[in-house]
Amino acid sequence: MPDLVDLFPGFSSHWIDTSVGRIFARAGGSGPPLLLLHGYTQTNVMWHRTAPMLAKHFSLVIPDLPGYGWSDIPQANQEHAPYDKRSMAKVMVEAMEKLGHVRFKLAGHDRGGRVAYRLALDHAGRVERMATLDIVPTYDMWHGMDRNMAMKVWHWPFLAQPEPLPEMLITKAPVEYLEWKMASWTKAKTLSAFDARALDHYRAAFSDPLRIHAHCEDYRAGRYADLANDESDRAQGKTINCPLLALWGGVGIANESGAPLEIWKQWAPAAIGGPIDSGHFLTEENSEATAVALLDFFTAA
Repeated sequence: MPDLVDLFPGFSSHWIDTSVGRIFARAGGSGPPLLLLHGYTQTNVMWHRTAPMLAKHFSLVIPDLPGYGWSDIPQANQEHAPYDKRSMAKVMVEAMEKLGHVRFKLAGHDRGGRVAYRLALDHAGRVERMATLDIVPTYDMWHGMDRNMAMKVWHWPFLAQPEPLPEMLITKAPVEYLEWKMASWTKAKTLSAFDARALDHYRAAFSDPLRIHAHCEDYRAGRYADLANDESDRAQGKTINCPLLALWGGVGIANESGAPLEIWKQWAPAAIGGPIDSGHFLTEENSEATAVALLDFFTAA
């Protein structure tokens, strides 16, 4: 495995003690705090192309979620905590407090987007504005799992299968699985959109069997606790009150739902948003358009 290149020059590195172990995070820039969360198959590195533009206006905190990247790998309990998004959101609040940020702006891609909207629901006073990248809520994913969506996101029920089935299969060829999966989610259906140095980071993290297990626990939590928490909020009519921007890839996963913005308006009535010319990986397939959309939203009065 080649040496991993620092893709955030000038940023500091932090190991932050939390209730589930140490969280690794990069931090840099100046201005009000903005927390950026990554998604599945990736790490904090997915923000490396958008961070330079955002750092001119915000103090960025870019962590690895528990079990991902360089963060610790907490042991899951029978309910798959702390990989449920309620637990992860609490850990992100803890990490931000340790860095001196009580209230902040927030953006999340993929699994990080699920942590982000759960954080906004559970800790409303913490979030000033939030953006989600290429997701619709877990409730709508599971309840809308028709034939088309099931083929697009077959990894949802696969990774949620009881241990050890998905772990056993993925660990036989982790890098091959990772590369095929990532390529299949891009607009070009190749890895050409990614910086080769970033791919080295993703391969290194994904080759760890303990992290592969953590990823599966993340999706098991998605099938059970996360869905139950969303169902409870929907039944109570609970919504996100802060301004919300929903971005999605024009040929990304969220677009398969048919109406991403309309779905988000059921959870955040004032939600705005639209598609980016990309597949699933907005920040790497079309980093400039994504950064501009985020800047326009987060710098609005």
